[in-house]
Amino acid sequence: MEKLRDTKTLTVAAMLTALGIILGFFNLPISQIMEIRFGSIPICMAGMLFGPGVAGVVGGIVDIGAYFIKPTGPFFPGFTLSNIVGGIIFGLMLHGKKITFPRVFMTEVLYTIIVGVIMNSYWLSTLYLKDGYLATIAARLPKELIMIPVYSVLIFSILKAFDRVKLGAQAS
Repeated sequence: MEKLRDTKTLTVAAMLTALGIILGFFNLPISQIMEIRFGSIPICMAGMLFGPGVAGVVGGIVDIGAYFIKPTGPFFPGFTLSNIVGGIIFGLMLHGKKITFPRVFMTEVLYTIIVGVIMNSYWLSTLYLKDGYLATIAARLPKELIMIPVYSVLIFSILKAFDRVKLGAQAS
């Protein structure tokens, strides 16, 4: 966590956290257990820029901050843990590596399987369903699989654009 002692890192991480909280409020609900969210994009950017530690912290604070600003239900620490794990995945897969579509796609596959399917389905089944974990996975799996290429294209486009801006700023 030495990186968080750097003022520039802390400032950018704080801005990404604020952006993650704001984007988290914009979602497309499909059902009680399915929705399309955009809050993971700044967490992904934190992972690319600063690595798994900072991205995990950003992910956790995004979840907690969003709850305090605009709670949409009871606070549940499982979703905070999911955001932390998501940040760690993004950091491990993207930090210090060339941003290519196959890399972003594989990152999104890992993120979707670990966070979207395994973890979040468990949290949702614990909170809302009596039918159980496997029923929740079965209900959420089609949406999660469909969203992998959608999120991959979106994240790849944003990260490449950001990378170009970053490289342009370093050249001047």
